[in-house]
Amino acid sequence: MIALQLKDVRKNFGKTEIIRGISLEVQAGERVAIIGPNGAGKSTLFNLISGRIEPTSGEIWLGPHRIDGKQPFEINRLGLSRSFQITNIFPNLSVFENLRCAVLWSMGYKYTFLKFLADLDDANERAQQLMAQIHLDHKRDVVAMNLTYAEQRALEIGITIAGGAQVILLDEPTAGMSQSETQRFIQLIREVTTDKTLLTVEHDMGVVFGLADKIAVVVYGELIAFDTPQAVRANAQVQEAYLGSVVAEHQAAA
Repeated sequence: MIALQLKDVRKNFGKTEIIRGISLEVQAGERVAIIGPNGAGKSTLFNLISGRIEPTSGEIWLGPHRIDGKQPFEINRLGLSRSFQITNIFPNLSVFENLRCAVLWSMGYKYTFLKFLADLDDANERAQQLMAQIHLDHKRDVVAMNLTYAEQRALEIGITIAGGAQVILLDEPTAGMSQSETQRFIQLIREVTTDKTLLTVEHDMGVVFGLADKIAVVVYGELIAFDTPQAVRANAQVQEAYLGSVVAEHQAAA
């Protein structure tokens, strides 16, 4: 079953073509990492899929639903959720309150003004379950701005999955983390995306090869490879266009 499909998607900003005819099929339950050099169009691609911007041409399908042209909240309600490069949480609310806010709509509490949140037993229970799932139940009443950076990223993951979306987009989820934090976070991502479809933009190749079932390589707005990690690692075109430059950067830094 195809969870997400892009058909010849293009995006121009003025006369500049940023996404140049990308076609991609992601099967339900797959974990796909999108890699490529800076400026390749990875974040633009995420923004197109999640509805923040509209494609110039082409089609985007979420399961049986065509979603290009829809608003982000409409796409979210069809079953797709995303995180951002910059942590996006409610900084002045507690961990529990952040998660409770995130579950309300999906549990049927839409524009509800006549009920006290404390009385919503099912929403409170779901928020409690999410806290345990992201390993922040011991920080229940801590204001989100006082969490560590890694804990804030974990909270954002919890908010992202709170609505029950089956397709999850994570934009550079481990950026800025230490090696030990990254390893713990990879395990958290594996746990919370079990039985879900995952797309992630990631620069850390250790994370990419350790997490992804398939890798999509985007260079100058074009998809030059989409295959298993082993096949992508051995792809001469990918080595020349991207992986080789990564190795060179690491050697220069050393």
